[in-house]
Amino acid sequence: MTELHELSAHEMLAGYRARRFSPVEVVQSVLAQVARWEPQLHATYLLRPEAALAQARESEARWLRGVPCGPLDGVPATLKDNIATAGDPTPLGTAATDLTPAAHDAPPAARLREAGAVLFAKTTMPDFGMLSSGLSSFHALARNPWDLSKGPGGSSSGAGAAAAAGYGPLHVGTDIGGSLRLPASWCGIFTLKPSLGRVPIDPPYTGRAAGPMTRSVRDAALMLQVLSRPDARDSMSLPPQHIAWDACAATPEALRGLRFGLLLDAGCGLPVQPAVRAAVEHAARLLEQAGAHVVPLRPFLTRTMLDGMDHFWRMRSYMDLRALPAPRQTRVLPFIRDWAMSAAHMSGPQVFEASQQFHATRVATVRACAQVDYVLSPVAPITAFAAELPSPTNDPLRPLEHIAFTVPFNMSEQPAASVNCGWDGAGLPIGLQIAGQRFDDLGVLRVAQAFEQLRGPQRPWPQPPG
Repeated sequence: MTELHELSAHEMLAGYRARRFSPVEVVQSVLAQVARWEPQLHATYLLRPEAALAQARESEARWLRGVPCGPLDGVPATLKDNIATAGDPTPLGTAATDLTPAAHDAPPAARLREAGAVLFAKTTMPDFGMLSSGLSSFHALARNPWDLSKGPGGSSSGAGAAAAAGYGPLHVGTDIGGSLRLPASWCGIFTLKPSLGRVPIDPPYTGRAAGPMTRSVRDAALMLQVLSRPDARDSMSLPPQHIAWDACAATPEALRGLRFGLLLDAGCGLPVQPAVRAAVEHAARLLEQAGAHVVPLRPFLTRTMLDGMDHFWRMRSYMDLRALPAPRQTRVLPFIRDWAMSAAHMSGPQVFEASQQFHATRVATVRACAQVDYVLSPVAPITAFAAELPSPTNDPLRPLEHIAFTVPFNMSEQPAASVNCGWDGAGLPIGLQIAGQRFDDLGVLRVAQAFEQLRGPQRPWPQPPG
């Protein structure tokens, strides 16, 4: 019998409706699973069992009256540390932050709360979200439930680990260069980085997106019904649009005739591991067998583009560090501090040239994708790396070598998903990235759900030690 914490959001809601079990029972099961895993994973921040149970009791009473307050009433959910919740500090993963309570819920938190979700914890992240690692100067080191010697990825570190470990079905992360898709890939879960502005977020920033992190496409689509509702605080949000997210349901027949570009060389960054390449090529063959057309796609990201974005982000972080009092600057993770301080002597023309690479990346990405309906690629060139490392290179002057497949779609504002497509020889998950044209979030979900059916049975989810 499936444990309650392992159920999908859809299964939980159906159970509440039929009165087979209650939100209180579900939350108790989730909290017990968290207690079993958390000493090893360190995925949560502000875990509040009593507050969670109080929310669950309120939800239970609504279901007994037959009046759920929204589409997620009673379903457990988490939010990443950097998504503000009213009355709570937002440390941004770093010990350098002033722990002032937030005045208001950020848009994703507000939408989940309105929909009745049980917000039982925040999830951990690295300093300022600027690492694809669970290493933080504020939070304990996050680990990967598939292999505790490995990291879960980042910067949505705790969310990725929590979803894979069965901390309930719904988790929200953010992404500015791969921070949803990288932990999804390395933890074997599903995510969608939506089109820029599809999910309102505060504060907005070029390339920044919030999105669902779940075990299935269908649960992600359910979350998007809620997360994509409008919020005026996001000056970059898309106009409100009715999207039939439930229409993501697709069979492999829906792939027939679609044209996919297969990108196996990002153009720069780390080389693709053989196991990763083989898994993505196998996924492409499955799509071809279902009637899709798959054509090779030439690399379009250049070293100049990747380095330019890196250098601009260094300068932004350098300016943020300079604004901190000296004692607080020393609390920042040394890797992040060294990376940011390397921009101290950049000239104005150098910063300007670096800034232009965001637009150059956007133009190159849109041009490359125009010839196909969707792009297939690895999410990352490698599988999960050692938990203690801040980045795969462990070099603050070469920190972004693993994001060459993901960051282009942040700059082009296109939706891009990660769906598990295999494992390496050590049993670590491998993510397939599916990117679509701008605004075609629903199409990406449909392709991902069709692929879920093609890929065959998955390995059992990891279980707590002992």
